[in-house]
Amino acid sequence: MAAFEPKNPGYRAAAIAMFEGQPAMRTLGIVIVRLAPGEVELAMLHSPEFTQQNGFIHAGIITAGLDNSCGVAAFTLMPSEADILTVEFKTTLLAPARGERFVFKAEVIKPGRTLTFCEAKAFAEHDGKTTLIATMTGTLMAMLPRADTRGAPAIVVS
Repeated sequence: MAAFEPKNPGYRAAAIAMFEGQPAMRTLGIVIVRLAPGEVELAMLHSPEFTQQNGFIHAGIITAGLDNSCGVAAFTLMPSEADILTVEFKTTLLAPARGERFVFKAEVIKPGRTLTFCEAKAFAEHDGKTTLIATMTGTLMAMLPRADTRGAPAIVVS
């Protein structure tokens, strides 16, 4: 992984605050385990409330963890005035989500001024083994404040 220089010297506190401001992550019990410029590791424990009909963690829950890991990794490289929004992702499910603990690792592949491209992997920990269960590629958008153009003189073309 390439070493990235964050644009926001307070990236760590900003990323944690952004993550903690998401009720969905609290509901799922997903927590930050490791955080560095352009990368993150999140984790959650198994909960029967998040299973599908076969007892595996539902793919939507795994996708939420992957998406959020991409978002946090990308956010660490954005300027302090930016907010973040996912604009696209592709998830590939590789194995049933069976385990006691699930880990979501993401890294920035290509940061940009507006769009950042990330890759993430989800792992299930079960009976002392770790299994890769899903991957994601995602594109995240930096939502930057726009100058207020209300009241600006109109441009007239004659």
